[in-house]
Amino acid sequence: MNMPNERLKWLMLYAAVALIACGQTLAANPPDADQKGPVFLKEPTNRIDFSNSTGAEIECKSSGNPMPEIIWIRSDGTAVGDVPGLRQISSDGKLVFPPFRAEDYRQEVHAQVYACLARNQFGSIISRDVNVRAVVSQHYEEDIHKAFVIRGNSAILKCDIPSFVADFVNVISWHSDEQENFYPGTEYDGKYLVLPSGELHIREVGPEDGYKSYQCRTKHRLTGETRLSATKGRLVITEPVGSVAPKVDVKDRITWLDKPRGQALSLLCPAQSYPMPAYRWYKFIEGTTRKQAVVLNDRVKQVSGTLIIKDAVVEDSGKYLCVVNNSVGGESVETVLTVTAPLSAKIDPPTQTVDFGRPAVFTCQYTGNPIKTVSWMKDGKAIGHSEPVLRIESVKKEDKGMYQCFVRNDQESAEASAELKLGGRFDPPVIRQAFQEETMEPGPSVFLKCVAGGNPTPEISWELDGKKIANNDRYQVGQYVTVNGDVVSYLNITSVHANDGGLYKCIAKSKVGVAEHSAKLNVYGLPYIRQMEKKAIVAGETLIVTCPVAGYPIDSIVWERDNRALPINRKQKVFPNGTLIIENVERNSDQATYTCVAKNQEGYSARGSLEVQVMVLPRIIPFAFEEGPAQVGQYLTLHCSVPGGDLPLNIDWTLDGQPISEDLGITTARVGRRGSVLTIEAVEAPHAGNFTCHARNLAGHQQFTTPLNVYVPPRWILEPTDKAFAQGSDAKVECKADGFPKPQVTWKKAVGDTPGEYKDLKKSDNIRVEEGTLHVDNIQKTNEGYYLCEAINGIGSGLSAVIMISVQAPPEFTEKLRNQTARRGEPAVLQCEAKGEKPIGILWNMNNMRLDPKNDNRYTIREEILSTGVMSSLSIKRTERSDSALFTCVATNAFGSDDASINMIVQEVPEMPYALKVLDKSGRSVQLSWAQPYDGNSPLDRYIIEFKRSRASWTEIDRVIVPGHTTEAQVQKLSPATTYNIRIVAENAIGTSQSSEAVTIITAEEAPSGKPQNIKVEPVNQTTMRVTWKPPPRTEWNGEILGYYVGYKLSNTNSSYVFETINFITEEGKEHNLELQNLRVYTQYSVVIQAFNKIGAGPLSEEEKQFTAEGTPSQPPSDTACTTLTSQTIRVGWVSPPLESANGVIKTYKVVYAPSDEWYDETKRHYKKTASSDTVLHGLKKYTNYTMQVLATTAGGDGVRSVPIHCQTEPDVPEAPTDVKALVMGNAAILVSWRPPAQPNGIITQYTVYSKAEGAETETKTQKVPHYQMSFEATELEKNKPYEFWVTASTTIGEGQQSKSIVAMPSDQVPAKIASFDDTFTATFKEDAKMPCLAVGAPQPEITWKIKGVEFSANDRMRLLPDGSLLIKSVNRQDAGDYSCHAENSIAKDSITHKLIVLAPPQSPHVTLSATTTDALTVKLKPHEGDTAPLHGYTLHYKPEFGEWETSEVSVDSQKHNIESLLCGSRYQVYATGFNNIGAGEASDILNTRTKGQKPKLPEKPRFIEVSSNSVSLHFKAWKDGGCPMSHFVVESKKRDQIEWNQISNNVKPDNNYVVLDLEPATWYNLRITAHNSAGFTVAEYDFATLTVTGGTIAPLDDGTGQGNVHTRIRLPAWMPEWLDLNFMVPLIATVVVVAVGICVVCVALSRRRADDMRGGQKDVYYDVVYNQTMGPGATLDKRRPDLRDELGYIAPPNRKLPPVPGSNYNTCDRIKRGRGGLRSNHSTWDPRRPNLYEELKAPPVPMHGNHYGHAHGTAECHYRHPGMEDEICPYATFHLLGFREEMDPTKAMNFQTFPHQNGHAGPVPGHAGTMLPPGHPGHVHSRSGSQSMPRANRYQRKNSQGGQSSIYTPAPEYDDPANCAEEDQYRRYTRVNSQGGSLYSGPGPEYDDPANCAPEEDQYGSQYGGPYGQPYDHYGSRGSMGRRSIGSARNPGNGSPEPPPPPPRNHDMSNSSFNDSKESNEISEAECDRDHGPRGNYGAVKRSPQPKDQRTTEEMRKLIERNETGPKQLQLQQANGAGFTAYDTMAV
Repeated sequence: MNMPNERLKWLMLYAAVALIACGQTLAANPPDADQKGPVFLKEPTNRIDFSNSTGAEIECKSSGNPMPEIIWIRSDGTAVGDVPGLRQISSDGKLVFPPFRAEDYRQEVHAQVYACLARNQFGSIISRDVNVRAVVSQHYEEDIHKAFVIRGNSAILKCDIPSFVADFVNVISWHSDEQENFYPGTEYDGKYLVLPSGELHIREVGPEDGYKSYQCRTKHRLTGETRLSATKGRLVITEPVGSVAPKVDVKDRITWLDKPRGQALSLLCPAQSYPMPAYRWYKFIEGTTRKQAVVLNDRVKQVSGTLIIKDAVVEDSGKYLCVVNNSVGGESVETVLTVTAPLSAKIDPPTQTVDFGRPAVFTCQYTGNPIKTVSWMKDGKAIGHSEPVLRIESVKKEDKGMYQCFVRNDQESAEASAELKLGGRFDPPVIRQAFQEETMEPGPSVFLKCVAGGNPTPEISWELDGKKIANNDRYQVGQYVTVNGDVVSYLNITSVHANDGGLYKCIAKSKVGVAEHSAKLNVYGLPYIRQMEKKAIVAGETLIVTCPVAGYPIDSIVWERDNRALPINRKQKVFPNGTLIIENVERNSDQATYTCVAKNQEGYSARGSLEVQVMVLPRIIPFAFEEGPAQVGQYLTLHCSVPGGDLPLNIDWTLDGQPISEDLGITTARVGRRGSVLTIEAVEAPHAGNFTCHARNLAGHQQFTTPLNVYVPPRWILEPTDKAFAQGSDAKVECKADGFPKPQVTWKKAVGDTPGEYKDLKKSDNIRVEEGTLHVDNIQKTNEGYYLCEAINGIGSGLSAVIMISVQAPPEFTEKLRNQTARRGEPAVLQCEAKGEKPIGILWNMNNMRLDPKNDNRYTIREEILSTGVMSSLSIKRTERSDSALFTCVATNAFGSDDASINMIVQEVPEMPYALKVLDKSGRSVQLSWAQPYDGNSPLDRYIIEFKRSRASWTEIDRVIVPGHTTEAQVQKLSPATTYNIRIVAENAIGTSQSSEAVTIITAEEAPSGKPQNIKVEPVNQTTMRVTWKPPPRTEWNGEILGYYVGYKLSNTNSSYVFETINFITEEGKEHNLELQNLRVYTQYSVVIQAFNKIGAGPLSEEEKQFTAEGTPSQPPSDTACTTLTSQTIRVGWVSPPLESANGVIKTYKVVYAPSDEWYDETKRHYKKTASSDTVLHGLKKYTNYTMQVLATTAGGDGVRSVPIHCQTEPDVPEAPTDVKALVMGNAAILVSWRPPAQPNGIITQYTVYSKAEGAETETKTQKVPHYQMSFEATELEKNKPYEFWVTASTTIGEGQQSKSIVAMPSDQVPAKIASFDDTFTATFKEDAKMPCLAVGAPQPEITWKIKGVEFSANDRMRLLPDGSLLIKSVNRQDAGDYSCHAENSIAKDSITHKLIVLAPPQSPHVTLSATTTDALTVKLKPHEGDTAPLHGYTLHYKPEFGEWETSEVSVDSQKHNIESLLCGSRYQVYATGFNNIGAGEASDILNTRTKGQKPKLPEKPRFIEVSSNSVSLHFKAWKDGGCPMSHFVVESKKRDQIEWNQISNNVKPDNNYVVLDLEPATWYNLRITAHNSAGFTVAEYDFATLTVTGGTIAPLDDGTGQGNVHTRIRLPAWMPEWLDLNFMVPLIATVVVVAVGICVVCVALSRRRADDMRGGQKDVYYDVVYNQTMGPGATLDKRRPDLRDELGYIAPPNRKLPPVPGSNYNTCDRIKRGRGGLRSNHSTWDPRRPNLYEELKAPPVPMHGNHYGHAHGTAECHYRHPGMEDEICPYATFHLLGFREEMDPTKAMNFQTFPHQNGHAGPVPGHAGTMLPPGHPGHVHSRSGSQSMPRANRYQRKNSQGGQSSIYTPAPEYDDPANCAEEDQYRRYTRVNSQGGSLYSGPGPEYDDPANCAPEEDQYGSQYGGPYGQPYDHYGSRGSMGRRSIGSARNPGNGSPEPPPPPPRNHDMSNSSFNDSKESNEISEAECDRDHGPRGNYGAVKRSPQPKDQRTTEEMRKLIERNETGPKQLQLQQANGAGFTAYDTMAV
C-alpha cells in the first residue's frame, strides 16, 4: 500500500490508543464478570415410580449464564435419546415417559438409572441418580397363611404380598368374618392392633379366636387400586401340654429393617411359650457389646413382645435385642434397625475465584442416614476423591469448572455443586526475542537480552550451565515491562572473563507455564570448570550431567573415575561436549566421585569433581491369595514384605484403589520395619477386588497388586420382560446376568399355552441364542408363548425368569354401526373399541370428512389402552345442532386397518318461558303468569320459578316447582320490605331451558324482628368501652334498618338505660361500633342494643355485661411500717388502699427499697413483689439505714407510692481490718498500724491488738485500743526477736474477724517508714480536710508532701501538722487529686499516696437545643465534665419573652427533655441547673430560642369574601394560620364613606364561617379583619359592594376622573319617602309581577294534575325535587304514584346521579314546595320523558298563622301570604338561617346561594329558602364548622359545644309568641331539627336492597319530626357515627303521617358538654328576645364540612361513597370548594 507516512503514523497511534482502551475496558469488565456455570433450579428426585397407564414426566431445570443445555444421560454417562412411544425428551428439557402397553415394557427404558446433565461453557453438573421404575399393571393376589400359636400368647398374622408389587402395595386395614374392621391407629390397649408394618397383632389368644378368619385389604400407591386378600387366614391354637420354653423360628432370630425417618415402625419378637413369657427389649450401645434397656414413653410403646416406635428418628438406629423368658427357659431375637434420613449435600463455598497457583478448598457438608460413599466429580467426570474435603494445592488453568460432591447409600443419592473460577487471564509465557551464540575476547562487557510475553506477566530468570545467576559486582540482571505487556530482561556481564563462558539460559515463568531459551557464550581463554553440586539419583534411572566448562577453544572434555577415563563399562557414555550419561544406575557400581577434565590444544587443563549418590526404591516380594476363588466366610491373609529399599519405609494397603476401611471387616498390621499383614476374618462379596500393597521411601513408591475372587451367585444385569412383536419382524429378547463364576444363560419354551413345563428350544433357521439374547427371525404366531430364561453358575440355585412373547395382528371393530343421542349444549363422548395388536392408531371422520380437533376446540380425542386393544373416545365439549352427523372411526396398526360408524342425534332443551307477569302481590306472596315456550321436541315436565333477593346472586335462590301443564302459580313465604327478582325456567326430559327475563317486586315493611348479633363489649381504657355488633339476620330486618339504640347502665342497679342512637352502616359485613366514654374506672356496665327502622324498634338484645379496664390505684397502701429483724432483714407491713381507690383488682404489692444514701440513684433501688400485706426484705447490708416505699399494682399498672419510711438494719460483728503494718521503732518497740474494716457493721467500739513472740510457746498478749486510734506502739520487746501481730475490731455485738498476721523484729536500725496507709478521702465543698502521714524512723525521718506531683509549700489554706498530717482548710474543687507523703532518713525512705475527692454542687450543665415544634422545645442536657459527686437530676428553667419563669424537674438519666404546652411562634429563654446531695449547682448559659410558627397570613379576597345583596359571608378557613392555631378574629365594618368602624364581633372562632347581616343592597363597604394567634396578629382591610336586590353587581366607584361607571342615584324631593327610590322600586315591582305570573301557572298546573288524578285526601298531592350535582337523599322517587312509576317505565337506582344542566333551560329559581300546618312531605322527581324538564307542582293554599312563612333580616320583600309561594328561591341570593349565633358551635347557620334567574327576574328573599348542602357532608360528624351570623339567635336553640350531632331544637308551634322567652320549660317540647334540615331517621332513601325500592309516603326525604317525638337532647345518636344526609323542613304536629319510633328515654351523659351549660348561648337579652319577631326554629340548618381539623377522613369518605351518600360529583365539589360552599347549587331544605 502506498499510504503516506503521516497517515500511517496516525493510524498506528489510533490503534495503540484503541488497544489500551480496550485493555482497560476488559480489565474493568472482564468478559465473564456476570457469567457463571450451571446450577440446578429444579433437580429430579431420586425415585420415579409410575404406572404404565399414567406415564411420567421428569423435570430438570437449571440456571447459569449463558443458559445451560440440559442433556439426559444414563448412569454410565452415555446420552439418552428418544424411543418412539416409550421415551421422549421434550424441548424444555423434560424426560417424558408416555403411557405404554404392558407388552411394550423395555427394561433398558423403564427400569433404568438416569441423570440430568446441565452444561455451558463454564462446566457441567450432573443431577442425583434418578431411579426410574415403570410398573406394569399385573394381576396379583395377597395371601394370608395360618398362624400357629399357643393359647395365651400373642399372634401375628401377615399379609403376604407378591414381591413384584411389594414396594407399591401397603396394608390399609384388616377385616374378620364377623364384620370386625381393624385400622392402623394409636390405640394400643385393645386386643387387636394393626402394626405400622401391616401385620395384625392379636393379644392373649383364646380358643374362640380359632373360629375367626381374617382378610387384609391393600392399596396400590401408584394406581390407587384397593383389593381384599384372595385367601383368608386364621389362627391355629394349640393347648400347651406342660411347660414350654420360649421358641423362635430360626429365620426370625435376626432381622434387618430399613425405615424412613418420621414414620412409625414395629420390631417383632415372635416367641411362643407356656407359661406366658416376659419380654424385655434392649439396645446395644453403638460400637460396644454392652446393652441397655429400651426406655418406653409416649413415642416408644411395647405391646406384648412387639416394640412400636412412632415418629422414628435417626438416633433410633442400632441393634436391638428382645429377651424372652419364662420359668422354663429363655430365648432372644436380634433386630438391626437403620432409620434412614433423606440425603442432602452442600458445598462450601458455592463459588470461589482463585488465582493461579493458589490453593482451593471445597468442603462437602452433608446430612442424612446412612452415608455409604462420598465422591467428587469435576464437570461430570469422576476425579477419584472420596473425602469430604477436596483440596487443590495449586490451581492450574485446567482446574477451573464445576465441582460436585455426591453422597450415596443403597437407596438414594444427593449432590451439591460449586464453581471454581480462575482469577485474572491465563496465557502461558512465550519467548518473543532471544540472544544468539557468541564468541568473543575477554575484556569488553556483554549484554544478553530476552523478551517474553504472557498473561499474567511472566518473570524472567537466568542460568549459567544450569545454575541460577544472581546479581553481583559483575553480573547484573534487570527487566522492565513494555507498553504492550511484554517483559524485557537483560543480563549485563562487566568486563567479561574467560571463566564467564558457558551455556546461558533465560527462563520465562508465570503461574500458568514456563518457556526457556539457551545459547552458548564462548570467551577466549584457558579452560575453567565451575564447581558442581552433589547429585542424588534413584537406582535404575539414567544419570545425565554436563560438565560446566569455560574457556575457548577447548580441545577435549573427558570424565574420570578413580583416575580412569570413562567409559569403563557399557552403561557409561561420554560425549565431546562434556555430557556424561550412565544408564540403570546402581548403588554398588555407580555411587562414586566423578572428575571432569577439560584441555585445550596448548595442553592446559582444568578439573572439576561431581559426587553422585544413588538412592534405592522399595522392592516388594510378590504375594497372592490361595488358589481359586474364596468362599463366603473364609479366613484369608496376605503378607507384604519389602526386603529392598532405603529406610525408612511407609507401607499401606488399598482395595480397588480405595483405602481399606475397618467397616469392611479387613484389618492390617505392621510387621517389623519391612513388612505388613492384611487379614480378612470372614470373606464377603464386597471383598472381591484388587488388593494393593504400597511401599514408599525417599527414593519413590512401589506397589504390588493381587486379585481376590469370591464366589457370587447369579444376579440379573438385564432381566427379560414380556415382549410383543409384529408378525414377520425379527424379535430379540435380552437376558443378562453376572456372578462369579460367570453364569451360563439358557432359554426354554413352555409346553402348551401356560407356563409350567418347559423344553429346550429346537435349533432352527429362525431361532438362535447369542450371549444370552434370544433371536427369533421372521416371528410368526406359532412362536407365541411363554419362554424361560435361566442363569446358572453353580453357586446357589440360580436365576430364572418367565416372559410372554406375543405376536401382533391387524385391528378389528366388533360393532360396525350404532346410533347415539346427546343433549344439545352438553358434552358427549363417542367411543370406538378396536381389538388387535397394539399400537393401534385411530382416526375420526365426520360425514366422511377428516375430523381435526385443532380446527374446533370443542372436539377432543383421547385413547385408552385396553388389554384387548385400544378404546378411542371423541369428546364434544358442548354439542350443537351441527353435531347431528355420521361419525366414522378408522383404526390402523402396523398390520392393517378397520372402521366403524356412529350415527349422532342431538336433542335440545326447551326454549325459555316468556311474558312473565305479576298478576297480584301482597306483603308475603306474589301471583305470576307466563306463556308456554317451545318444548324442544320433548314434553315439558315442569316449570321452576326461581326467586331471590335483589342483592343476592342467582346462585343463592329459592325455587317453586310447578307442573308443566300450567302457566300460573303463586310464590309464598316472602319477607317483608324486600326487593325480589323472579324468573322462570322450563324443564323437559332433555334438560332445563334458559331463564326468562326477571321481574322485580317489592314487599311491604314491618318492624325488625331480629336482635343485633355478635355483640361484644370490650374495655378500651379505664373510662371507655367499645361496643361492637353486627346487624340482625338480614331476613329479620323487615325493612331498611335506620339505626340502633345502644343502652347502657351500671350493672346490678335498677336505674334505666342511657341510650345512644347510632346510624346504620350500609357497608357490607362492617361491624357497628360505639365507644361509651367517661365511664367509671373498673366498673361493670350492662349494655343492650335494639335495631329500628321507620316502622318501629325491634327487640332488645340480651344484656351484655363488661367491666371497664382496670386503672392504677389512686391511693398508696396506708399504715406502712417497717421493723428491723436482723442485721440483714427488715419486715415491711402495710394496709391495702381503700377499695374505691384500687381501680381494679390488686394483684401484687411492690416494695421499693435501697440504702438511704443511695436512694437518689434509681439504678441502685431494689424491688420486691408480694401478694400479701407484709414481706421480709433479705440480703440487706448490715447496720445500714434503708428507705422504703410500697405501692399496689393492678392490671392497669403501678399505683401511687406510699410516703418513704426508713429503718436501719441491726449491727453485727465487724469485718477484719483491711490492712495492717508493723514498723520497727527501736530495739524494743514496734509500731502497729491498721486500716478500719471495709464493713464495720456497726459502730466500732474498740480495736484489739494481738502480739506473740515467734518460736516460743509464749502467751499471746492483747491490748485494747480506742476506736478512734489507728495505731499502737508495742514496747518492752526483745531485740532481734521476731514478733507476730494482728488486729480485730469490735462493736457492741462483739469482736469481729482478725486481720492478717504480720511479723516484725525490733532492731537498732530504724529505717524511715510510714505507718499510715494509702487512702481515698472524700471532703465536702468548703469544709476542712486532714490527710494523715504517721512516720517512724531513727534518726527522725523528714516528712514532705507532694500535691499532684508538686512539692508542697505551706500557705494560708494548707499547712503541715506536727504529726506529719496535711490540713487543708475550706476545700474547693481544685483541691481534688493525689497527695503523696514522703518520709526519709539516713537509712531508708517511704511514701504513701492519698486521693482527695471533693464533693461539690454540680457545675453548670451543658444545655443544647435538639428540636423545636410549634408548642414544644426539645433540649439535650449533659453534665459538666468536672463533676465528681453523683448528679441527682436537673432543674430546667424557662420563660416566654413576656412572662414568668417556670421550672421542670428532669431526671439524670434523661438524654432529652421536652418542654411542652408552649406558646406557638414565641421567643423563650431556657437554662438549667443540676443538683446532687450537696445542693443545687451553677446555672448554665441561657439558651435563647423560639417555637415554630408565624403570625396569620392574608388570604385571597375571592376565597375569603362572598357577597350577597344584604349580607356578606366570611370564610375564615381561607386564612393561613402561619403554623400557629388561630385563636380568634375581630370583625369590623363600615360604609365606605363613613369614618368610624363598627365592631361586629371581637371573638369570632377560626373554624367557622361568619355572616355579616343587615347590609344595604348595592352599597360599598369597608371590612377590617384582625386575625390573632399566639405568634401575633395580622390586620387586613377589604372593600366590597353588596349586590343589588335582583342579584346584580354595581359599577365601581368613580375615582374622581368621571370616567368610571358612576352609579347615579335619582334625587327625590325631600317629602317623598326614601323607599320610593326608583333603584329600589323597579326591581321590586318586577319581582312582584314575575311571582304573580308564576303563582298563576302553578295553580293551573295543579288543577290539571288534580283533575287527572283525583284520589282525594291529602295523599293526592305530589311534589318534585330536582336532581342536581349534589344528589341529596331527598331526591328519590315517590312510589305512591303508580302513574309516575308507569310513566317512568323503570325504577331509578338510588345512587343515580343526574347531571346538572348549566346554561340550558334550567330555571335557577326552581322551587321546592313546603306547606304549613297540615303540610306533608314534598317530593320531586325528574322524569326524562316530560317535555318540560322541571315541572313545578303547588300545594293547595292554606291559611297563614302568624308569620310562619319566613322572615328576612333587614327587609320584608320576600314575605308571602299565599301558601306554596313562601319557598321561592331567589337568584344569586345568600340566605341566613335564623336562630344561629356565631358562638353556637357547631350548629352554625349556613349561607346558601342559589342559581341566577335565567331571565333576570327573581322574587324576594323568603324565610325558607332552598339551601345548598355542602358536598359529601355527613349527618353526624363531630364538627366545629358552620356559618356564623349576627347575634340575633333564637332563644330556644341549644348549643352543641362539643361538635356532637349537628341538630338544633326549635320550639313547638305554641312557642311562636316572640315574648315567650321563659327558660324553665323551653326544652320540653322542642321539635328536633337536624343540622341539615333533615331528620335523623331520613336517609338517601330507605329502600335497602333494590335500586327501585323507594320509600313510601312517610316522608323519608327529610321531614323534621315534631310534637311528642321531640328529642330532649341533641348529643345522643351522634357519637362518631356517619349519619345519612337528609334534607327536610320543619314539620308541625298533626300532619297525619306516622312518625318514626322514639328512642327509649335516655339520661344525661355527663361526659359530654353538648348541652346548654354555657351562658354564652343562653343569656340572651330581652331586647334580642323581643327583636326576634320571626317564627323561631322553623329553619333547617346545614352544617358545612369542617376544615381542616374536622374535615372528613379518607376512611369516612370511603364509607359514605359506598353508602351512596356522597357521589363522585360531590367529592369533586368538596375538593374544589374547601370552604364548604358550593356555588350555584340548590338542595331541598
